[in-house]
Amino acid sequence: MRRGIANASEWTPRVRSVCICCGVGPAPLTAVVRRHRPMRTDSQSTVSNQSVIFEDFAGFTLVELLVVIGIIAILAALLLTAVSRAKGRALQIQCVNNVRQLGLALQGFVADNNVYPLRANPDYTNGGYPEHKQGWIVALQSTELAIPGNSTNRVSFNKWARQGVWKCPAANPPSNWPTNSHLYISYGYNWCGLSKESDTNSLGLGGHFMWNASRSPAPPVKESEVANPSEMMAIGDGFLGGSNVIRDGVRVLQRASEVQDFLGSTKRSHARHRGKANVVFCDGHVESPRLKSLFEDASIPALSRWNRDHQPHQDKL
Repeated sequence: MRRGIANASEWTPRVRSVCICCGVGPAPLTAVVRRHRPMRTDSQSTVSNQSVIFEDFAGFTLVELLVVIGIIAILAALLLTAVSRAKGRALQIQCVNNVRQLGLALQGFVADNNVYPLRANPDYTNGGYPEHKQGWIVALQSTELAIPGNSTNRVSFNKWARQGVWKCPAANPPSNWPTNSHLYISYGYNWCGLSKESDTNSLGLGGHFMWNASRSPAPPVKESEVANPSEMMAIGDGFLGGSNVIRDGVRVLQRASEVQDFLGSTKRSHARHRGKANVVFCDGHVESPRLKSLFEDASIPALSRWNRDHQPHQDKL
């Protein structure tokens, strides 16, 4: 009989089988040899067990802790970057949809009137070009985008021009935007092409002449005057750019030689769509060219996209 065995773990089977009587030859049974342990008091057993636990579960060293913290920080940074990019991409997609809708409205206006809307129509109060309203924004809103039976005249321009398809979700004025300044508008019209403010004739879509205090941009540009609709920019993010400076919140999409930054507008413009702009062309397709390509590229293909005759007019730079 196996007497005095307090714990079965004290009996350990040998890997090799031997005869119990003489110690040689194979045996039908596996010999079991007892491991004798000295008797321990309860207090000694407790202390010993604690020592084993401490040895098996040693704490982190300072170096190991710093490594873990560093790994967690890197993973958090990667996650935040991915989330930020995904959010920016979602805002850009929504802006692309807005621009596409404005392009459809523009095509609808052209189909109805065979001309492009005027950039501004100072003769409207005197009955001049009534379908153009006060300018291109009101013309598209009232004739193509307004809900039937809900006249745009009943709603303040300052309200509807900053909501719906007119509001880019990534375009917001700074908190210190002057209240007496012009209304911050998300989208602009390629109204003058590469023409300068001092020029008489306009190369864009907003009228035949450059608009100023003494001259109206009328008459409007006919549909047939656009040489290459698929290569003629029409409406896009409202930027006035040139010489590495960009103004945002304007009603035009325009390239100029002298532009002044306004309350950090250049940085804001690059941040809107990660250095890009959304633009719809006269044929209705949308592209997202880089701001550097729009306002700095002096190649013939890049310049020709500004002008309705599809010529580069490099002398205007």
